[in-house]
Amino acid sequence: MIDLRSDTLTRPTAAMRRAMADAEVGDDVYGEDPTVQALEERVAGLFGHEAALFTPTGSMANVLAVRSVVAPGQEVLCESRAHIARAELGAHGAYSGVTMRTWIDPRGQVDLPVIQSLFAPDMGPFFVATAAISVENTHNFAGGAVLPVDDLRDLHEYAAGAGAAVHMDGARIWNAHVATGVPLAEYGACADVMAVCLSKGLGAPVGSLMLGTADAIAEARIWRKRMGGGMRQVGILAAAGLHALDHHVERLADDHAHARLIAEACGVDPASVDTNIVVVPRSDAGDFVAGAREAGVLVALVGPTAVRLVTHLDVSREDSERAAAALARLA
Repeated sequence: MIDLRSDTLTRPTAAMRRAMADAEVGDDVYGEDPTVQALEERVAGLFGHEAALFTPTGSMANVLAVRSVVAPGQEVLCESRAHIARAELGAHGAYSGVTMRTWIDPRGQVDLPVIQSLFAPDMGPFFVATAAISVENTHNFAGGAVLPVDDLRDLHEYAAGAGAAVHMDGARIWNAHVATGVPLAEYGACADVMAVCLSKGLGAPVGSLMLGTADAIAEARIWRKRMGGGMRQVGILAAAGLHALDHHVERLADDHAHARLIAEACGVDPASVDTNIVVVPRSDAGDFVAGAREAGVLVALVGPTAVRLVTHLDVSREDSERAAAALARLA
């Protein structure tokens, strides 16, 4: 089987496993794991933030990041298919008492005039106040779409003037960086808090990080423990992240090329594919998924008329060509 359901399916390479086996470790709940500290300092530095916190999942990193800037009873604005709104099982409301309102954009982009029309200032004890605006770069359910950095800068400038924060779900920010050449620090400058993931395109088996100010990270460390995310000799996992940063970032360009190859076979304009995710509109989506499986290709049903295909570290050029041929016959 060629598995295109998600880039979370990657398995650690032999070299990554060696790095994990050799990792120096300590008790991270006591703040004594040197490999975790090295990872947190490195990632914070890459994005120009004061500090970072290693978490077991991207969902936890997002919950911690959003709750650091949105108080219970306040709201965050986000695009209608944002991961924080659609794919985290209501965690922000369940854990943090955060509400959400959304705008709609086919490509998941920043629509500043609409955001400005939605924005609700604090008007006393009558209405919910907007405390933050969340963006997702790349945007998963919009087909891995990249958000232009100029739009992100404009949004951050507006939010700062309105007294609100910007949260960036940067689970696949590495893909945006490779696709555009925009430095990671420039993306980091567009957000007050961020979440970035190591276990998707970068190929680590586990792990994400929340980024923000030193004070925000200190508070998030407490909440991580409350949520059951305090980990002990977790340097074994942090070592995988460090290895991924050293060896798996630039190769994301291969995943992007493979995605365009598969997109064309499925009747999707390859020019519309920014990174490693292809969303194929199909009125027979369920049958298409079943047919692909019979043809030896696993793809994901992400809506009644939408199929998602994701290229990643474990899908070679040869795999991509085989998948494209099989899906072309099916299409």
